[in-house]
Amino acid sequence: MMHNPMAYMANQAYRGAATSVPPLKAISMLLGGAITFFQKSLAAQEARRFEEAHDYLLKATAILRGLSHNLDFTKGGAKGRAVAERLFQTYSSLIVASHKAFGRPHARESFQRIIAAVTELREAWEQVDATVRTGKAAPVDSARTG
Repeated sequence: MMHNPMAYMANQAYRGAATSVPPLKAISMLLGGAITFFQKSLAAQEARRFEEAHDYLLKATAILRGLSHNLDFTKGGAKGRAVAERLFQTYSSLIVASHKAFGRPHARESFQRIIAAVTELREAWEQVDATVRTGKAAPVDSARTG
């Protein structure tokens, strides 16, 4: 058993997602969860409920950390490794940025940028999922349609 309850909860979420939905859909769902937790953290910070806000922040970053630790650097040759390294750097940068912004005067703007970045990542994974399912590239559109 894990000693960190956040890590345990994240692990359980990954296990549940891995057994019930396709992997690319699971990534999209997990990123959606991270977005929700970042939004809840921001709302709680603005209401000056910092302990609650910190709990939400930890949940959001646990998802990003879990995704970063489950990247496979051995698949896809040099290109696959480069993509995995870039994703690892992106997830890590988002985690650091969110912790740096927490409770600061500029938290709203910072969290909005972080949420936008995670939303962009989710949309990219959704496009990859659609491409894999249909066998043809989906049109690139930055506006969510659903």
